[in-house]
Amino acid sequence: AMNDLRNFETAVKATLKVGKHAQGTMSYTVSPVHNMQYWLDMAKGLEDLGCHSVCIKDMAGLLNPYVCFDLVTRLKETVSVPIAMQSHATTGMSTTTNIKAAEAGIDNIDLAVSSMSGTYGHTATETMVASLEGTDRDTGLDIRLIEEIVSGEY
Repeated sequence: AMNDLRNFETAVKATLKVGKHAQGTMSYTVSPVHNMQYWLDMAKGLEDLGCHSVCIKDMAGLLNPYVCFDLVTRLKETVSVPIAMQSHATTGMSTTTNIKAAEAGIDNIDLAVSSMSGTYGHTATETMVASLEGTDRDTGLDIRLIEEIVSGEY
């Protein structure tokens, strides 16, 4: 039901009517029905509804890093709106999934500071900042300032 475009129509129209950002979210799962074409069609449908961005919601941590790379690459070819992603650390794949998403050109990933990350949360912000430092996807974030936030010393 969460991936049925009919369930997005009212919310997206209302969001657009008040001039706010409508983000269409695809609740990622794995099944014989949920193949690459399914996700590409859904993203295009969300864009056609007027969504300003599309988010891959990997709430169970099922998105394999290499499948993610292919998915983000293909989404960037299919829609013109920004692509965001959030991947829970439940299965332990979220960090590598986020790195592959960055390599594929994703526009935004959701993270959490280390004290709030892992297990059912997201990858630690510090991990991604350090992992991408010096690459073409460098975040530009100052890890020392993030550490201050985590420690409460700001």
